[in-house]
Amino acid sequence: MDNFEVMVIGAGHAGIEASLACARLGVKTIMLTLDINSIGRMSCNPAIGGVGKGQLVKDLDALGGAMGVAADACAIQFRILNSSRGAAVQSSRAQIDMRKYSRYMQKLLLHQKNLFIKEAQAYKLIVSDGKVSGVITDKGVIRAGCVIICPGTFLDGLIHVGLKHFSGGRINEPACLALADNLKELGFSILRFKTGTCPRLDKNTISYSQLIRQDGDLIPKSFSFSTKNIKRKQVPCYITYTNKKTHQIIRNNLNRSPLYSGIIKATGVRYCPSIEDKIVKFADKERHQVFLEPEGERVNDIYLNGVSTSLPEDVQLEILHSIEGLEKAKVIRFGYGIEHLVVEPTQLYPTLETKLIKNLYLAGQINGTTGYEEAAAQGLIAGINAAGRINKKEPFILDRTSSYIGVLIDDLTTKGTLEPYRMFTSRVEYRLIIREDNADLRLAKMGFDLGLVSKNDYQRTEKKIKGIKEGLVFLKNSRVKPTKSINTKLARLNCAPLKRVVSLEELLKRPQISIKDLSLLHKLKPGISESAWQQVAIGVKYAGFIQRQSRDVERFKHLEKIRLPLGFDYSGLSGISREIREKLAKFKPLNLGQASRISGITPVAISLLMVYLKKLKGETVS
Repeated sequence: MDNFEVMVIGAGHAGIEASLACARLGVKTIMLTLDINSIGRMSCNPAIGGVGKGQLVKDLDALGGAMGVAADACAIQFRILNSSRGAAVQSSRAQIDMRKYSRYMQKLLLHQKNLFIKEAQAYKLIVSDGKVSGVITDKGVIRAGCVIICPGTFLDGLIHVGLKHFSGGRINEPACLALADNLKELGFSILRFKTGTCPRLDKNTISYSQLIRQDGDLIPKSFSFSTKNIKRKQVPCYITYTNKKTHQIIRNNLNRSPLYSGIIKATGVRYCPSIEDKIVKFADKERHQVFLEPEGERVNDIYLNGVSTSLPEDVQLEILHSIEGLEKAKVIRFGYGIEHLVVEPTQLYPTLETKLIKNLYLAGQINGTTGYEEAAAQGLIAGINAAGRINKKEPFILDRTSSYIGVLIDDLTTKGTLEPYRMFTSRVEYRLIIREDNADLRLAKMGFDLGLVSKNDYQRTEKKIKGIKEGLVFLKNSRVKPTKSINTKLARLNCAPLKRVVSLEELLKRPQISIKDLSLLHKLKPGISESAWQQVAIGVKYAGFIQRQSRDVERFKHLEKIRLPLGFDYSGLSGISREIREKLAKFKPLNLGQASRISGITPVAISLLMVYLKKLKGETVS
């Protein structure tokens, strides 16, 4: 019988971050996987980042996670999405060499001190007195002080191709049935979600002359704040569209779709629907965009993003051959749908520890999310808190004002989700303050204090903060006179001429003027990095909005500071409805802020709770 401090079940994106966090924090950790070669496998699309998701990866990196560094090392194309819009909604996205990424992560984990990897399948949790102490596997009993379950789509996974379906966690990989049954037996409230994947085509059988080419950015921007320069040849993607013929083929075969024949009953992804759903729900659209994404530099596989489907293989082939540029395309692998078990996430604390069983943590798709980035973010937080439990540290909780990760976990644990959850910038109230470009400024100190960010990386952040402060002072104190030369330069920038002496800060507030433009009007203070000047520019241009949002943040934090004791008895509260008392007892919020975000909890109830807390001992109110 083996003994470890933390066990991580699963080697996907959540399992990787959880395992690395625990091991790097000095905790003896074991990772269970069905196959070492599957570590870091990208089950679906060959990309990391995207709208809202890029911010998660930046947050991860600033805290000391691995995904951003790995993405930079394995990317074959870099793009900034929403680049023409404001800084609050700009998001990084990169095409990834999938096989290289998996090998990178395997090597990283196999060489990580304090981390042991074992090929085994978890069957049953060992639980006594409401506390987990190990796992029964097909290779025997393994004891652990904390257990983190990161199973992806493997929990009671059921794969669908047309009207055929079979058990599986991923194509050609077995599902985890015993552990799924065990979680039900332990009393967890269970949901069932559906996701899917797209066909892969042979790149040599595609007619590219008929497609729209999409290249990466000329100057790649890295995910990781520790990546210095990216100098490599980028690989193009391509765009095509479905058409009326494609749509008619799908309509003619809906009776063979597991989605529309009633075989799949689970809830699917609203924001990434199957091609069948698109045709039925958006019947007025004459075409839908299809992205052709390479899965690597030296492989023939092209991922057909936008054509997620569980239709039969013969129908998939007919659909593909109806699309411009794909008339003669050969399929390497057909698309499929997959149903899997989900534990209702309101059964978790913000640490991702379960409320039902102590020392048991859940991360990734088991909590109802979809996407590599959402999974990795949860894995990091679960790992930090499991290691913290072993090391007798305070819980590590990110709130909605600190990070996208904080929003993700707060949404899951206070609101829950009835469909696969995907992160978007629109979910984030304070997105002007928690942008992807300032993740290091927000979170690097936390990562350093935890022990996950190196001294060198944190010193780089400190230098950047110093540069920002110096830059702001310099702009406030530097003046520009309304000379003929200056006004000529302003005219070239389509700016109104100066009529009086102004500070550089005032000039930079003009929407037409960037930091680069400003340097043409006045020599800037040397020794300040480009990234620091970028922060200075954002701070100046959005100053009024940032100040207003900062006041909102202060009001938010006031409620977050008023803590609710664990085990608080809500049954005796007068003036609050029975329904609200039951919800508070069920969700067990840690503070008034969390309580206020639970569906159905009224402002009146929060006010009454605040009054009630003030009547108790001083330590219940901070």
